[in-house]
Amino acid sequence: MEASSSSFLHSLFPSLVRSPSSSTARAASPTLTPLLTTETKPRSPNSKSQPSTPTATRSSSSSAKAASKQYRMTVARPVSESPFPSTLFNTFDDIINKFVDPPVRPSVDPRFVLSGNFAPVDELPPTECEITEGALPRGLNGVYIRNGPNPQFLPRGPYHLFDGDGMLHCLRVSDGRATMCSRYVRTYKYTVEEEAGGSVLPNVFSGFNGLAASAARGVLSAARMATGQFDPSKGAGLANTSVALFCGRLFALGESDLPYEIRVTQNGDIETIGRHDFDGNLAMSMTAHPKVDPETGEAFAFKYGPMPPFLSYFRFDSNGTKHSDVPIFSMLRPSFFHDFAITKNYAIFPDIELGMDPMELLNGGSPVTSVAGKVPRLGVLPRYATDESEMRWFDVSGFNIIHAINAWDEIDDDTGDEYVVMVAPNILSIEHALERMDLIHASVEKVRINLTKGTVSRCPISARNLDFAVINPAYLGRKNRYVYAAVGDPMPKITGVVKLDVAGDRKECTVASRTYGPGCYGGEPFFVARKPDNPESDEDDGYLVSYVHDEREGDSRFLVMDTKSPTLEVVASVKLPQRVPYGFHGLFVRDEELPNL
Repeated sequence: MEASSSSFLHSLFPSLVRSPSSSTARAASPTLTPLLTTETKPRSPNSKSQPSTPTATRSSSSSAKAASKQYRMTVARPVSESPFPSTLFNTFDDIINKFVDPPVRPSVDPRFVLSGNFAPVDELPPTECEITEGALPRGLNGVYIRNGPNPQFLPRGPYHLFDGDGMLHCLRVSDGRATMCSRYVRTYKYTVEEEAGGSVLPNVFSGFNGLAASAARGVLSAARMATGQFDPSKGAGLANTSVALFCGRLFALGESDLPYEIRVTQNGDIETIGRHDFDGNLAMSMTAHPKVDPETGEAFAFKYGPMPPFLSYFRFDSNGTKHSDVPIFSMLRPSFFHDFAITKNYAIFPDIELGMDPMELLNGGSPVTSVAGKVPRLGVLPRYATDESEMRWFDVSGFNIIHAINAWDEIDDDTGDEYVVMVAPNILSIEHALERMDLIHASVEKVRINLTKGTVSRCPISARNLDFAVINPAYLGRKNRYVYAAVGDPMPKITGVVKLDVAGDRKECTVASRTYGPGCYGGEPFFVARKPDNPESDEDDGYLVSYVHDEREGDSRFLVMDTKSPTLEVVASVKLPQRVPYGFHGLFVRDEELPNL
């Protein structure tokens, strides 16, 4: 961080910030839970010319482990004094953060948002791991990569969980051995701020709260652009949400920018190749949840924004060629779209109660907000549509989904009616989606849209608080029976995982479950088939993999669970050399599928 942020932190939190003897060191609040203290860390030999990045690592002292289970956070020092414009801009930024828009709400206060295992960690070069329980299956050769936010620098002011720089935590499994690596996605934002030694681009989710804050940060951003500190045409995204393999390439994604192509090296390291626009045919952004047809190799995606067209749909063929956008002009106002679903014949878009309204800034609110009186609806568009003439919208009152699990086509044998069936977690308290995730309850539902008669029916699958659900990827867009979902208690912490049987219409379809144990929290599971090349294999014949963190000990593990077991029995547990902060979405890629290895 720049030198000016030190005085800002001391003036904003005078009783909370401890400073070492060096006047240029940066400190986080020691009142975070677990406690955050400050130290200086030398540059990694793998960092090339980059300054050291903020990191939180578990204290090695036994007394700290027994007492406060401290995490130590190191923060970058500036390599040299900032030029005058940067110093002026950073001072103005500090004034905004202290007087105009201080982080008064817990959802944007870094003292709370970055506490415990949400605190950032440093990059980790490929490091061999210890297997502490069971054995890694011999057929499980490949890499598990999970994405998530990990701010490069401690925030000067408001910070939302979604604002962190993308970091990929990669576990490479080879012949029963495991190697761990954690690397930042080298986005344009990351490299600009790495060179500057501190934050430059504004935070999207926490930086525009109210008209005064938005105007002030808008002026500051314009000044930074005018002096060449950053160029928004090169992207401002974080690539912190998910990982996807399509068009023969591996990508890190965030929906506010283009995908960033990455590769995994032979020794398990991760490299960023660069921002990818598909030969100039993809502009601005795309969803972090593209859908890849396992049979055709095609990928389907969309993008959305605050200006018309508010939603556009597109696809990529198996050779990586992007087809033309299909603008959806029947979307008459901007809405928040995070995910969607496909079947063999259709694409399904959820228009939920979260909208994008810049006028909310006049009331001191966020431009992404719950829209009172809005009735959620599902849009059904033919999968290979070249325009929106056949788009049909169906009102589904109270059905607000952030993530889709799967969808498929059905024909009623008796009536011949055509159906689209969708399974997804319904957020029952959508107004808390961005501000109070701990108040969210997501109930998995099955929705049946009768395309022949134009009617919609729904039935609950489980009353538990479930999200971050996955299926066997071979069944995407096709009728599946089993779903594997993370248990929120409360969100965004995950206390365990359940296996659901969605074949029938029962109200509670849990057929297997595992709780991680006291003080242990995981993330989104991912299903890995035991024998992916065997067409006779059962749908649920495989493993669930996930990272799990023990908050009592400060350790993180990689778990492999047997999906055939009624208790989702742990097949292998791998102790990781560095803790893995809680994050978002991941992917397992087998060795033979890895491009550019």
